Amino acid sequence: MSDEVDVPADHPRYQSLLTRHRIEAGVEKGITSTQGLIAEGRGEAFDYLLGEETTPSADRAARAAAAHFLLAAHPVISVNGNVAALVPEEVVELAEATGADIEVNLFGRTEERVRAIAEHLREHGAEEVKGLTADARIPGLSHERAKVDADGIYDADVVLVPLEDGDRAEALGEMGKTEIVIDLNPLSRSARVAAVPIVDNILRALPNVTRHARDLAGASDAELAEIVEAFDPAAALDDAERRLREGAVAEDE
Repeated sequence: MSDEVDVPADHPRYQSLLTRHRIEAGVEKGITSTQGLIAEGRGEAFDYLLGEETTPSADRAARAAAAHFLLAAHPVISVNGNVAALVPEEVVELAEATGADIEVNLFGRTEERVRAIAEHLREHGAEEVKGLTADARIPGLSHERAKVDADGIYDADVVLVPLEDGDRAEALGEMGKTEIVIDLNPLSRSARVAAVPIVDNILRALPNVTRHARDLAGASDAELAEIVEAFDPAAALDDAERRLREGAVAEDE
């Protein structure tokens, strides 16, 4: 799959067009669904109102997420179709920087899609991808998305669940896991149940978490714990909501 799109890099909508292209190519490759295009369009609208840039509060959230990863005994990055289509290399880089496992977990799960996503991630540098065994279930969830690996998400203490549905995020929280959520909608249930909600475009958020993880690689556990304690998820969500409202007002003027 090529990530290139026939639009100049200085085009004002270049990033949006690139993102749409990657999702479309993911549909063609069988790693994401047509519903993923709808979800991407919704996220793009929020990103537009946020100014299509990482806000200071989102960057602080990315730093707190990195600290959680480095403190974790068993961190896992959950990957769905859109995540695989949009940021496969970035997922691998974050896993390498933090020692996290990578696991495929899908709402519309089929064995073919899981294998296709796992292979796609391997093509982008992943050495091991979990999610194929699916020998455990998230309590309280029906449907195929409840299936996880016993030695992956089920056993994890910290889970990154980007672009995730709210009830699954809630169910993981009820299992006692520390959740890091990437979601451009600060009003979503996923963002509101997260220990660390990163309200940012995943194309920017994942590299930011990786950058912070590398910067903090030599920090002590006490220093990392101080970063975790200092982060206020409610304040981060309030800031994002305020920026959304200001963006909407500016657009109306």
